[in-house]
Amino acid sequence: MKALVLLCCFVASLLLPGQAEEAEDVSEEAPLRDRSHIEKTLMLNEDKPTDDFSVVLQRLRKIYHSSIKPLEQSYKYNELRQHEITDGEITSKPMVLFLGPWSVGKSTMINYLLGLENTRYQLYTGAEPTTSEFTVLMHGPKLKTIEGIVMAADSARSFSPLEKFGQNFLEKLIGIEVPHKLLERVTFVDTPGIIENRKQQERGYPFNDVCQWFIDRADLIFVVFDPTKLDVGLELEMLFRQLKGRESQIRIILNKADNLAMQMLMRVYGALFWSLAPLINVTEPPRVYVSSFWPYDYKPDTHWDLFLREEISLLEDLNQVIENRLENKIAFIRQHAIRVRIHALLVDRYLQTYKDKMTFFSDGELVFKDIVEDPDKFYIFKTILAKTNVSKFDLPNREAYKDFFGINPISSFKLLSQQCSYMGGCFLDKIERAITQELPSLLGSLGLGKNPGALNCDKTGCGETPKNRYKKP
Repeated sequence: MKALVLLCCFVASLLLPGQAEEAEDVSEEAPLRDRSHIEKTLMLNEDKPTDDFSVVLQRLRKIYHSSIKPLEQSYKYNELRQHEITDGEITSKPMVLFLGPWSVGKSTMINYLLGLENTRYQLYTGAEPTTSEFTVLMHGPKLKTIEGIVMAADSARSFSPLEKFGQNFLEKLIGIEVPHKLLERVTFVDTPGIIENRKQQERGYPFNDVCQWFIDRADLIFVVFDPTKLDVGLELEMLFRQLKGRESQIRIILNKADNLAMQMLMRVYGALFWSLAPLINVTEPPRVYVSSFWPYDYKPDTHWDLFLREEISLLEDLNQVIENRLENKIAFIRQHAIRVRIHALLVDRYLQTYKDKMTFFSDGELVFKDIVEDPDKFYIFKTILAKTNVSKFDLPNREAYKDFFGINPISSFKLLSQQCSYMGGCFLDKIERAITQELPSLLGSLGLGKNPGALNCDKTGCGETPKNRYKKP
């Protein structure tokens, strides 16, 4: 027993300054810090009317359903990318996703940004792993908790596709409606912390797949660390592999920075970059914010002015995402349309090659197996690059089509030239028009006074031949 006490004392002596106190009751901590910079930067006290984007969203939904979805369904794009766009997703608010190891301050940061500490709305926090659910914080007229099963069953929300991850996951999904002004414009998602010695199979649901679902839909991704949890294990490596291609949405947060002296903080900052450099292989690394995101005053004798400026910079970043939410939504739908178009062109090329190689005496299965196993031998991808305006950097992985055609026989598809009707036109022409004219026109119309509710067909291009506002006269 005496040896155990001595061991505890030794571990406590190794804690960074302020860590031992952090485990005590927060009521004994420093007084609450001023929140005026949050309210000012995010404009929470302004009594301006909520922007009405219903006209633009209605137009965006119409473009998707009439010009993109027919080709998407005809060539079963969802079975390749597992990303089905719903009306709820098109009309949803910007999503801010919080990721990172356990007990780095993700839930505390959300409480701080929303001012929920010491209220009945606050998320539970602690030194041990406390968040075991995916928690979605949304706006509502009163405090209300929504079970994951209900969220998935409600087609009006953007979370109905989560039902595919099974009942075990839905039991770990919870929605909380809070009457807060910031949540009128954004949705926060708190995630379970990554524990390196726990594999995703132990969670009872596909944790990495669920994270990927949220990553694909997030407008801003906060990856939070604290100075004592900078080691990168297999689980964190997997997370950063899932973030590939989303570097522009990632923000790294070094939290609890006021627990360190400045010299030690500089060393920890360098160690964080050293740990993450192999995982984020881009020319311009994500922005790193160094501060302490919780409601209490900074520790004495720390560079609180630096931490405050960093915090304001992060809030400005968040506000920029909120202000550009409609532009981001249109750009996202256009990017999705480009991927659907490329997929349709590839399936069409596979099918055309198959028809060209088939003879009366050929074995269809062997012919197509030869094509799928070595598409370069039949110039599948090179033909797409040569005959269309597709970028080679946008082409999907060749291996993905082995699995795709393993589930979907090539005989179940039609050539693009056969996907036309007298009244409806051709699927390919419609998606081309959406990519090159309709969506850019809708995006350009947002700059006309920033009053989407007043837009008419002359400005949004509701007609069959919309104006391309990106094209110089």
